Amino acid sequence: MTSTADDLSFLERAVGLATAALEAGDDPFGSLLVARDGTVLAEERNQEVSAADPTAHPELALARWAAANLAPDQRGTTTVYTSGEHCPMCAAAHAWVGLGRVVYAASAAQLAEWRAGWGLAPSPVAVLPINAIAPGVAVVGPVAPFDEAMRLIHERAASR
Repeated sequence: MTSTADDLSFLERAVGLATAALEAGDDPFGSLLVARDGTVLAEERNQEVSAADPTAHPELALARWAAANLAPDQRGTTTVYTSGEHCPMCAAAHAWVGLGRVVYAASAAQLAEWRAGWGLAPSPVAVLPINAIAPGVAVVGPVAPFDEAMRLIHERAASR
């Protein structure tokens, strides 16, 4: 699958939310949930540090929001735009709630490679593509130039 002009606009917002998370002292991740007609339904940024909850990922928050606020048939027509590919926890939540496609800026493999290059500890969970956890989800990513933008943002996070 390839990205569209609308996808690029929403990815830009996801990167902005990731930047806001970094500026708030959290790891730089941001996501938004968009209806089929292009309406932004909800958006979240990472809050692992500020909420003192290592599961406070934006993708998980959006899955919970969708479960509480959308009918199952509506959920399947949405798109999650996110600064980074879902971790296994978030990919599972995405699939269990029945959300639609995912468009991400940078892949989990890219992030793992960057972190290793900066001498940082690896993730406490396996680095797996979304479809290894949720095989039925349509996925687009990584998407240039947003992957490079996320590399620079994560590099800023690594140096703090």
